[in-house]
Formats: sequence, C-alpha cells, structure tokens
Amino acid sequence: MKILLLHQNFPGQFLHLAPALAARGHEVVALTTEENKRPSPVPVYRYRTPPLSDIKGLGATYAAAAERGAVAARAAAQLQRDKGFRPDVVFGHAGWGETLFLREIFPKARHLTYAEFMYRATGADTGFDPEFQTSGPGVAIAVTARAAHLVQAAHLSDACLSPTAWQASTFPEDLRQRITVIHDGIDTLRVRPDPEASLTLPGGQVLRAGDEVLSFVSRRLEPYRGYHIFMRALPDILKARPDAQVVIVGDEGQSYGTRPPDARSWKQRFLDEVQDRIDPARVHFLGRVAYDGFVSLMQLTRVHAYLTYPFVLSWSMLEAMAAGALVVGSRTPPVEEVIRDGVNGRLVDFFDVAGWSAALIAALADPGADDALRLAARETIVNGYDLKTICLPKLIAFVEGA
Repeated sequence: MKILLLHQNFPGQFLHLAPALAARGHEVVALTTEENKRPSPVPVYRYRTPPLSDIKGLGATYAAAAERGAVAARAAAQLQRDKGFRPDVVFGHAGWGETLFLREIFPKARHLTYAEFMYRATGADTGFDPEFQTSGPGVAIAVTARAAHLVQAAHLSDACLSPTAWQASTFPEDLRQRITVIHDGIDTLRVRPDPEASLTLPGGQVLRAGDEVLSFVSRRLEPYRGYHIFMRALPDILKARPDAQVVIVGDEGQSYGTRPPDARSWKQRFLDEVQDRIDPARVHFLGRVAYDGFVSLMQLTRVHAYLTYPFVLSWSMLEAMAAGALVVGSRTPPVEEVIRDGVNGRLVDFFDVAGWSAALIAALADPGADDALRLAARETIVNGYDLKTICLPKLIAFVEGA
C-alpha cells in the first residue's frame, strides 16, 4: 500500500509506526511543515506554514486550522501531481487541521485520524485549576469553539485512533464509537531497570542508582503538569530529607495554557515563590535532556513525581514505570487509568501539597518498602503498553485495515 502520514511535528506519534510500515513493504511518505527539521524515518515532503490569520475571537482557532488544512491539501495535491503519489491510506493528527480537506484530494483513500484529545467545557482540563483558570458561560463557549476542527476531522474520517481510553472519552459519544484505543507504545527493551545507571549533572556531580534522588519531568515547566504543586512541596521534602537530590527536567515556556502575567516564565514564577526555603545546591534544573539521559534518570531515581491536569497522558510517566521507578502520580483520570494506588504506584490528590510532601518523603526514606510496586509498575507497562509485542502490531493492523 501507499500510505501518507501527516503531523506538523513529524514523526511525533508516528515515530515507531512509520518505519514499521515501511519495513512491511508499504510506500510510506510523510507531510510536515518546512520549519520541522526533526530526523525522519521515511521520506518527507514539506509545506509552508500559513501566516497567522487576522480573524480574532471565537473563530480564530478554526480559521488557523482551516488555513493549515488548505495548505496541507495543496501540498498533497502537488505531491500527487509531481510524484504520482496517490495514497491508499491517509493518516494524520487532527490537532492542527492538516487533515481537514485531504478527502477532497484523495477521495478513494481510507482516511484515518489520530484523535488525541477533545477540548470540552467540563470534565477535563478546563476549569480544573481555579488558581489559573476561570469558568463560566464565556469560557465554555470559547472552549467549545476551539474544538470545531477536531469534530470535523473525526467526522470526516473512516476511523479514528486515541492513545488512551480516557482521552477517547473526551470526544462526543457518536464520534467515540469510531475511535480505536491503542497506545503509541513503550520500548521496554530499551527502557528497563538498570542497577548500574548513572547521570552526570552539568556541574560534574554524578548521581547513581541507590542515591536519594527525586525526579520531576515535563516538556515545559508549567501548571498543566503540576509544576507549581511540586515546587510548593519541595521545602518540606528538602527539610525532612537532608541528603535528597532533586532533578527537574523541562524547558521554560508553556506547551499548554497561557503565559504567567507576572513573571517571564512559570518556571521562574514558582522558583521565586520557594527559593528562600530550598537549597539550590540540591535542586538541579537540567532543561531539556537527551533521551538517553532521561532514561538513565528514570533508572536511578528513588521516586518520580508525575502530575497532570485531566489532559493528555505523557509518555514519560509510562517510561518511568517501564524503567522500574516508583511513580507517585496525581489522582487525575489520565493517571488513574494506569496507576492503582498501592499496587503499581502511589496516588495523591493533585492539589494536596502537604500530601505530596508526605508521600515523597516516605518514598525517599524507605525505598525498600516499595520494591513490589516498582516490579508491578514495570509489569503493567510490559503487559499492556509494550511497543513491539502489543502496541505496534495493533497499530499496524489498524492502518492496514486488518
């Protein structure tokens, strides 16, 4: 078959699927933006990102998605015209509008949509954190308007895919019936426990498995991933555990939500809030790290804290579990789908700062007490999310229509 994959940040969720399809003899081509310079496992064609729309207000998100969809469609038409590429399957991420008009270009193809998450006025991220979010009819209307292109993309698809059951549940019932739940997969052969793991910090300090290390990882250090809760828990943790080292991975800026109104970044905002109550020599901000460094951190950490609004579940939590880390997670629906408190990890209410301090102090103080949870955590990922034996075969079958 000929397969066209679309993602403005390719390979994105197609990182493992694209080369696996190519290895099975399919002709796989990707379409992405000119700005995306990430290495690709398959041939890539690029389109120019459209300029920002002048449309404001409720129609802004749809206008931007439609413009991107039109540009992607024209690029696909040029690919067909210049290279003779007519796909049997078109599979794209719905989030940015790239798939909206591709059926007009390839009417005979089977169209698949990666339906990652549906914005909704209640029951998810909107209004979850009253410290930074407002609610009311105006907010509900704005959030619903943001979802218009996602509804259209799912409606025009022959089938949709979502990585978790909870994320699929954010879509309306009539669309949910066409969603297949398959996770992108975790490479449990690469991400596995290693009692010899070590990580050298920028200042030269070496952390090793067995050291008293607390880790926190997020693409961006922002409220959506509970950075503010974690930072507020740190003073009591550091006071109770004088030998603990805290390693924080993540960039400044924000992937979701808004910028802080009173600071240059959320990272700095909450660091400023607690800086006179923490020892900076024991709190290490690494920024973005190479994947091997991240894996080493998950292999050596004594306890890993993961928090999220009711939103998209991070790969990093599952990778931490695969590495044999003890994960203390937020008691929010994406996390609860995977972690059972006292069985394969620990759960703490998202906003309970004192509860976070207590749970993380206890885990740091007596690592042997949670060995069974670490083993069960890895077993959960191996048996339910393993890339090569579970997820990738299902993903391939989904694309091939088996």
